[in-house]
Amino acid sequence: MNRHNALLSGTSACPGCPENMALRMLGMGLGKDVVLVVVAGCSSVIQGNAPYNAFNFPVVNVAFAAGPATASGLARAYKQKGKDVTVVVWAGDGGTADIGFASLSGAAERNENILYLCVDNEAYMNSGGQRSGSTPFGAITSTTPEGKKENKKNLPLLMIAHNIPYVATASVGYPHDYINKLKKAKQVQGFKYIHVLTPDPYGWLFDPSKTAEVAKLAVQSCYWPLFEYHNGKLEISPESLHCLDKRTRRPIRDFLSIQGRFKRMSEQDIKILEQYIDDMWKKLESML
Repeated sequence: MNRHNALLSGTSACPGCPENMALRMLGMGLGKDVVLVVVAGCSSVIQGNAPYNAFNFPVVNVAFAAGPATASGLARAYKQKGKDVTVVVWAGDGGTADIGFASLSGAAERNENILYLCVDNEAYMNSGGQRSGSTPFGAITSTTPEGKKENKKNLPLLMIAHNIPYVATASVGYPHDYINKLKKAKQVQGFKYIHVLTPDPYGWLFDPSKTAEVAKLAVQSCYWPLFEYHNGKLEISPESLHCLDKRTRRPIRDFLSIQGRFKRMSEQDIKILEQYIDDMWKKLESML
């Protein structure tokens, strides 16, 4: 395993921050020759104040919609200079599912040789915890105090529809799976997209010591599928194979009950979320 430390000591991240975890694993998977294009969000802040930086990579901080375009230019410039550098867009779900989706889609359609990594904490956590297109049904946010009424936008499937060479999902609760997917993505030419679940203790309302546990429960309850799509073939990751059979799934209530953001869900709401999970797995099974 590559043990390049992507983070230097001391950041301004909150206790239990999943983005810190995901970034450390990024260094383990990709090594040293990496440039980060950080889209506005929590990671714009936790790296510290200029001219100092807690990220042990060259970093370009950009506006919400500018990440894929900036990374595309960097990747082409490095290629022109004959340098083998992995250019990574590091963006949250707000900058991916909503504000930045047009430029993401454009870069994918052009098959730019970049890695786009969405760190999904399922809301605009850096600006007050407002709902995003990636917020799940029933979740309380600052703009959905009674619980969101729409299902989560399925970004990985949208990216598969772009016919790019590599799409994967990951969770900070399963580091080896995430790191191995990063290593594989690094070897792929063209546009790569990895969507990482990063549970936020303060937006999701759970104890900060339980970040990894919540990230595991999301996978075990089949709310968060782990898979990869490489050159037209979908493969379910071993940690999620049990989800193909509904009888072996962990109850979704185990995932919901550890978080305060679902406290307003009724029994009918839970059934709606369960149906969403059933439909998602039927879709994935049909793609195998």
